[in-house]
Amino acid sequence: FEGLNNTSMNRNNLLIVVNDNHMAIDPIKGGFTQYLVDLTTSNRYNRWRWWLYQIAVKRHWVDDSKKNQLQSRHNALKAWLTHQPNNIFQGLHLRYFGPTNGHDVEGLVRILTEIKYHKGPRVLHIVTTKGKGYKPAELDQTTWHAPGEFDPKSGERKSSGHSHQLWQDVFGQELLRLARLDSRIVGITPAMLSGCSMSIMKEAIPQRVFDVGIAESHALTFAAGLAKGGIVPVVNVYSSFLQRAYDQIVHDVALTRQHVVICVDRAGIVGHDGATHHGLLDLCFLRSIPNMQIAAPRTAEDLRYMMQQAIQMDGPVAIRYPRGNVPQNVTETNNKLQEIGKAVQLRQGTKIAVLTIGAIGNTTYQAIEEAEKKAGSNTWALWDMRWLKPIDTNVLEHIGQHYHTVITVEDGMTEGGLGSAVSEYMTEHGFPVRVIRLGVKDQFVTHGSPDELYHFLHLDKEGLCESLLQALEK
Repeated sequence: FEGLNNTSMNRNNLLIVVNDNHMAIDPIKGGFTQYLVDLTTSNRYNRWRWWLYQIAVKRHWVDDSKKNQLQSRHNALKAWLTHQPNNIFQGLHLRYFGPTNGHDVEGLVRILTEIKYHKGPRVLHIVTTKGKGYKPAELDQTTWHAPGEFDPKSGERKSSGHSHQLWQDVFGQELLRLARLDSRIVGITPAMLSGCSMSIMKEAIPQRVFDVGIAESHALTFAAGLAKGGIVPVVNVYSSFLQRAYDQIVHDVALTRQHVVICVDRAGIVGHDGATHHGLLDLCFLRSIPNMQIAAPRTAEDLRYMMQQAIQMDGPVAIRYPRGNVPQNVTETNNKLQEIGKAVQLRQGTKIAVLTIGAIGNTTYQAIEEAEKKAGSNTWALWDMRWLKPIDTNVLEHIGQHYHTVITVEDGMTEGGLGSAVSEYMTEHGFPVRVIRLGVKDQFVTHGSPDELYHFLHLDKEGLCESLLQALEK
């Protein structure tokens, strides 16, 4: 809307094409979507209007200084002829054409040829079908938004070879269980029902799930309003898209300390969607916000227990977890003994303290096992910090008194995250401890599979093992 408003204020010949297929990942709901569905314009009327406009220009009945006046008169005439009010585009002084069939190539060429000579900003509204041209995708548009590998002839999707549970499904199932126990809980998602598995609750309790469309900013303000009224909103949003709602988290949620639970899906390295979708910034930008509490599960049981805790806590809480399969055969902890803001020690060690947060702690555990085989000593102590904010200062105090080297490992940017928090604590409390921060340095990470990217960033088992051994040598 801001862009449309700015466009109408300036003299330009911009052409805006609205590709309208009524879909995001799932079907889009809401007033504006329905507005586009209902919006109709006669092509015959447009041709007649263009012909009349050309006559008016040739006979000097109108010039650029009177264009807006003529636009208003045309809009009024159209409303009278079609018995319809002006649409939102015309209300912003944008010429509107459409809707028209976006799959009719010859028709589109003809329309574009005609309207390219019009002066001023214009909007061409085309209607398309998501997946058009491939029947399986037309019939199941949500599934085929991101189908993975498939046979193009048969339409059969290839199995990933993994039968393990997904992080998002752990969230979706636990949310439904908690919602059935607590009538205050509602779910909110910005057009990611199936992507984040909030669809599980939607199917069971549809009246308590709100898909607000691709509107992350509104999702957080909406949640803050509900929280003010005694509801416990659980907002699920991808890490990379949470950036769009930063102002709302600060101003509407954290400043007034509203009890909003933000479940941050797709945190860390995401993979094939590339630089725009990696969730590498959330720990950094959330940690800087007062009143914010931040947790990161290492296991499925951690996620369930953190969600249970978050529902009972005060103020805003963010729980971040990665995309993909929940790791199997990991070291479990007794979550019932873990307080908010408390870390858990996973391994004993004598020389170097290693602190991790989130699922990358499992890879770090394996890397330490490998490093100890090569070093032949019980060198590295390992803590899963579990909470970035509040951070376990008792553990940091213990490490500052008993270790000279600390290695932090996180699936995010090293500037501003766990490594920064540990460095700040050691400096402020006068501990002469060397802090080595492992994570993503100051860069945007490119496209690639998660395995390829973790290897590239030296955050896979081999890369972490190498870093552990280098720290020991120094």
